[in-house]
Amino acid sequence: MTPNPFLGVFFHWLGGLASGSFYVPYRRVRNWAWETYWLIGGFFSWIIAPWVLGLTMTNDLLGVLSRTPSRTLFYAWLFGALWGVGGLTFGLTMRYLGMSLGMGVALGFCAAFGTLVPPIFKGQLVAIAASTSGKIILLGVGVCLTGIAIAALAGLSKEREMPEDKKRAAIREFNFSKGMVVAVFSGIMSSCFAYGLNAGAPISDLSAAAGTRAIWTGLPKLVVVLLGGFTTNLIWCVALNLKNKTGYQYVSRMLRAGPDPKGAAPTDLRVPVLVNLLFCALAGTTWYMQFFFYTMGETQMGAFRFSSWTLHMASIIIFSTMWGWILHEWKGASRRTHVLIGAGIAILILSTLTVGYGNYLGVNAK
Repeated sequence: MTPNPFLGVFFHWLGGLASGSFYVPYRRVRNWAWETYWLIGGFFSWIIAPWVLGLTMTNDLLGVLSRTPSRTLFYAWLFGALWGVGGLTFGLTMRYLGMSLGMGVALGFCAAFGTLVPPIFKGQLVAIAASTSGKIILLGVGVCLTGIAIAALAGLSKEREMPEDKKRAAIREFNFSKGMVVAVFSGIMSSCFAYGLNAGAPISDLSAAAGTRAIWTGLPKLVVVLLGGFTTNLIWCVALNLKNKTGYQYVSRMLRAGPDPKGAAPTDLRVPVLVNLLFCALAGTTWYMQFFFYTMGETQMGAFRFSSWTLHMASIIIFSTMWGWILHEWKGASRRTHVLIGAGIAILILSTLTVGYGNYLGVNAK
């Protein structure tokens, strides 16, 4: 199969749409603690979806995994577990900063570390920069980071302009200082997913040897990397269930209410269990689809697959910011702030096309 980088860009846009949208269904979950709905949604993200699609879209998934060297499996799982730390704090980032500013800051660090560290570690960066196509791709990476910085600046400008009551109306738990610390940590740790995919490359090769079509060969390594993410999130969420005494929510239809401050008797609230499960399943499956499309896009990027991470990050911010507009997170911000975020999104779109063009030159170089 001849790679088609612009088709790859389109797949990464679809992945960005999925990632930028996944948190929206969680907003419809009622009377469940964060750790409860995050773990249930995550079970669909990290276990059900990867196994179902891996078994149906690839050849001999179990055989491929059994033939994979244990070292490869371990490092793919380990980086997935480290990414899991970033993933669970990413949820906290959304709670404290909202979708627009939270994703802008976290994904800025994630894009930089996840894109540049793998080729630096392999000693490939000099060779990449020596070719015309490589120069254009690195330019696109720089443009992407510039766009992310402008988007984050727009978020900071919004935070300074909006009255406290309006900020909390859009983001109930808004906390700028706490959110920034969490966002930086989350972004750096989340970049480990790129390392996990890189470590799992031999799994893709084995899947191709088993007869899997090239476009689906990335799905088996997702099973391993996401198992690592599930491990971390399971431990953390269960710990929170025990600490906050919310473990009963997995099986109870009633929310246990605490005593009323005025001395009235506590009242239990009914939990819409089925509705909550459906929204968690929708959120979790939507989240997984970002990497379903990511692995498809990665197969189209030719020799410079490392650039897929930049395309993914840029696409996520583009679509998450659009959701921020839809959910009125930017309501009340000044014209200057709207111009900034509009410019940031335009630059991010330009960065994806620039990276795509660089890969196109690389694929068609004679």
